[in-house]
Amino acid sequence: MILFKDLKKGKITMTVIVGVMCFILVYVMFMQFKVVNETDITSLTTKREGELREELASWQDKYEDTSNQLTQARTNLEEYKNKINDTQASSELVDKELRQAELYLGKTDVEGQGIIIQLSDGTSNIVADDLISLMNELKTAEAEAISVNGQRITNLTEFADVDSYIIVNGTRLSSPYTIQVIGNQKYLESGITAKGGFSDKMTSNGKNISLTENNNIKILKYSGSFEIDESISIN
Repeated sequence: MILFKDLKKGKITMTVIVGVMCFILVYVMFMQFKVVNETDITSLTTKREGELREELASWQDKYEDTSNQLTQARTNLEEYKNKINDTQASSELVDKELRQAELYLGKTDVEGQGIIIQLSDGTSNIVADDLISLMNELKTAEAEAISVNGQRITNLTEFADVDSYIIVNGTRLSSPYTIQVIGNQKYLESGITAKGGFSDKMTSNGKNISLTENNNIKILKYSGSFEIDESISIN
């Protein structure tokens, strides 16, 4: 009877893990296909070679991120197979996967030390590409959680320019922008302030940036539903 219960629990555990992984991977691919379908192909012909190279690099990064997620999913499944007969280990693995999934989707509050970045318009305005570049720098510096003007940033968050606003998670944001970041302060600060890095680019382009350390940052979970707002028109 005990063996039957353990086997049943093992099947349920595996179902939970596979379900979580499939949801993450399928949603990432859906978002990428969505962006591709909404891209104005005719506008690409008017772009300069440099802009096209930047877009290609961006899509390569997204592909590599999805590929890494798939590789990690396979590794986790293999780890589960090795622990299937250990009910305690399998339960701990389920808890670990659920926590990672919640963090990936921004569905849990996060507290800790980190930095706060202030971005604002100067002689030129902050645009979506600036925020995208900043997010990439922060992720490279191993940021654990990020928010922009209270909007939780996840790997599924999109940024877009609309008139004088920047759309983030379907919400219109405007300057100034307060970016809260939880993670290793040394890594985060050096990633932003390195010579020739993001901070230098902002100031050289007439945009304002400041950075302060904070030991008690709280970033709230993403409160929206993971749906596409078809009513938003991006020019």
